Amino acid sequence: MHHLKKNIILTGFMGTGKTTVGVELSIRLNMQLIDVDSEIVAQAGMPITEIFDKLGEKKFRDMETAQCLRLSKLNNVIISTGGGVVLRKENMDYFRKNGIIICLTATPETIYKRVETDCGRPLLNSDNLLEKIERLLSERKSFYQNADMTINTDNKIPLEIAWEIIETLHEGSAFFIPQRDSSWGSETL
Repeated sequence: MHHLKKNIILTGFMGTGKTTVGVELSIRLNMQLIDVDSEIVAQAGMPITEIFDKLGEKKFRDMETAQCLRLSKLNNVIISTGGGVVLRKENMDYFRKNGIIICLTATPETIYKRVETDCGRPLLNSDNLLEKIERLLSERKSFYQNADMTINTDNKIPLEIAWEIIETLHEGSAFFIPQRDSSWGSETL
């Protein structure tokens, strides 16, 4: 297991690869991956779409903030956040105390291709999905720019993105870098 000085916090808009890249980082670094949305679903006992429908977005965001506070106290973990976690400054403040915040980005067109058939994303209920993605990205741009590091995921495979993160963290002496080998596959996001 690699011991980092700080946690790895993956942020970014939905469909940028946070969970997929988080899995690859977890495998390569032998670190636990925790998904904030999965923690909320477990706590609520219902899927996110149902939380939005029954309890509303504010209640969901309150649950999200509570999970951010709890998870920020852990050490040597990778935390994959929901796309809207950046909307509350306190969430990022919690994570910044003990984490390196990495924002994954992609063009609206790439995000559209990745999420167009996903019914589990309540904020994407729209007649014009691409337009909604563009609008939400524009509204959140300033929040995402507060990350410690930004990685574009367009036209990259998850392992390539994970490797880019590992190399960048290594340059900052965050931890010892593992060697690449043939197990670093080639499947794209």
